[in-house]
Amino acid sequence: MGRPRQFDEERVIRAVCQEFWAKGFDGTSTADLCRVTGLTRSSLYNTFHSKEHLFRRALSYYVSTMTARQATVLDTPAASGLERVRALLAVIVDEETANRESGRGAGCFTVNTITSIASRNPDVARVVEADLDKRLSSLRLALMDGQLDGSVAADRDPGDLAWYVTSLVSGMRVAAQSGAGRTVLEGIASTGIEALTP
Repeated sequence: MGRPRQFDEERVIRAVCQEFWAKGFDGTSTADLCRVTGLTRSSLYNTFHSKEHLFRRALSYYVSTMTARQATVLDTPAASGLERVRALLAVIVDEETANRESGRGAGCFTVNTITSIASRNPDVARVVEADLDKRLSSLRLALMDGQLDGSVAADRDPGDLAWYVTSLVSGMRVAAQSGAGRTVLEGIASTGIEALTP
């Protein structure tokens, strides 16, 4: 009978998520993973099998957390569709400003993954694609509500608008990594909101 694990698997996933988020898959070594988790190489890989498997677990943890946060913001029945999208963009501004002020300017783990490993790893690409589908779906519903309540232009396809907002969010995160501060990010968000209005 094997010995029981002596560590909290969820804590390990959270720790490696931060490391992969900051350094990416290629920039993170096994030594880095052992350092942030406090585990030996054998303990790490006996449980998680490989660096790639651990990366997928960390990415899945990140996307489920972030997508749930977006869904919560977008699922506010008392607010108009446009107000919900505006609230989402405000969250992005706050997150990126806080990251910059704390010196953690790592951007979005998902965006970083799309521009690096996803194109050469089908399993990672599937995690990213599933997350994108969920985010687009929640945005599309909020935008359709906005079209019904008159706050969002009714002559545009809500699917196209959902892609537009997703691209806007990704662009804001990249801009923040490039040095854009709160004022610039708020200007981008404001311009994006104007493009959605009737």
